[in-house]
Amino acid sequence: MFDSPDYPQALEESHFEEWLEKGRSSKIPYAYLLIVWDELENKYLPVFTEERKDIKQFARYGYSPENQLLVAAYDLYSETRVL
Repeated sequence: MFDSPDYPQALEESHFEEWLEKGRSSKIPYAYLLIVWDELENKYLPVFTEERKDIKQFARYGYSPENQLLVAAYDLYSETRVL
């Protein structure tokens, strides 16, 4: 995933699948998986959220100089990309 010059590095599909499963199996009723790029750690991080409005808390990758940038957001259950 994210294997193009538009992204900082590729993400292994197995990590993505693990994150989806982790979000679905949580006792907290998460609905979305946010994939965040951490500039300091130089890696992708999963962030789980219950509401779609929470996605706006992160600056988008390529549009901000912040350290943690939103690359994509997915619905945990349909696996569709929402951002």
